[in-house]
Amino acid sequence: YPPARCRSPASISSAELLHALEQGGKPGVDFILVDLRRNDHEGGTIKGSLNLPAQSLYQSLPTLYDLCLAAGVKQVIWWCGSSKGRGTRAAGWFDDLIQERKGTESLQSLVLEGGITGWANAGPAYVEWMTDYDADYWKQPKESRQKA
Repeated sequence: YPPARCRSPASISSAELLHALEQGGKPGVDFILVDLRRNDHEGGTIKGSLNLPAQSLYQSLPTLYDLCLAAGVKQVIWWCGSSKGRGTRAAGWFDDLIQERKGTESLQSLVLEGGITGWANAGPAYVEWMTDYDADYWKQPKESRQKA
């Protein structure tokens, strides 16, 4: 797939996303949460997120874009393990699509700073917002975890 033209997409911190959730923000309504890891939420993921593996994402972006517009979703938040590779690339691709289709300034593509690893290790307030959280998974050294 082509490299994203947007190499530095906008980001959202774990604290900002947690605040949005605590204030009643609804995944799938106010924003879309996308876990790009291919191992189907291994170790847990943020409640309400979709699992759209990065390896097959590119072709689905126009459909996701159309769904966001039809539903009035304002933000799509992307992550992988660290959000330094796949998360940034997916956010960039989606931002490219937003820019190509003028007139959608209200839709934002954001990468979650620190990825799901940062979220899972940020403390109990964050873990509370995870589905299928596995503390043992996150205690393992990164090299020991199955590549997600």
